[in-house]
Amino acid sequence: MSKSAQPPQPTSASGRAPVSEDAPRPEPIRFYGTSWVDRSRGYRLRRAVLTLGSTALTVAGALVLIVGYSGLTGVETPGWLGVLVVIAFAICTVLAFTRQWLRFTKPQLDSGVDDSAFRSINVVGFIGVLFAYSLRSTVEAPGERLLRAEYEAALERHRKLVGKRSGNPARRRRGRA
Repeated sequence: MSKSAQPPQPTSASGRAPVSEDAPRPEPIRFYGTSWVDRSRGYRLRRAVLTLGSTALTVAGALVLIVGYSGLTGVETPGWLGVLVVIAFAICTVLAFTRQWLRFTKPQLDSGVDDSAFRSINVVGFIGVLFAYSLRSTVEAPGERLLRAEYEAALERHRKLVGKRSGNPARRRRGRA
């Protein structure tokens, strides 16, 4: 294989020295792949487009809910039903936003709660999920900070491990006994 056909050597997220081939690999993020590590391959443009797209979807979703609510009030339904629908959507939106925001910003603890139990809340409160994605995308790729910390820790552990076993053991000085 020629030199130009070889894949590029991975570097640490901070751009320091290249790491060996047996070093840990970064986890890909949806829509970003591993470009979040060194913020290359159109990372900033991709982040801007995804921020605008998720914001547009949030606004479109809100408009759909407004149209649905106006359809509900257009027919002869009791007033309390309209209030219940608004409250249900508001609570689900807040819960979905909070859960999504925490998923992007804090490490997930094994709480024993199954995420599939909250699937229906996320579907009803889809505006909260989209809004959390929009807000997080303005700062970084959603979940990037958590993955970066995990990746840097894995690289540091790898460097320490490789540093301990590198060199010629015959040349090492032996301690006085």
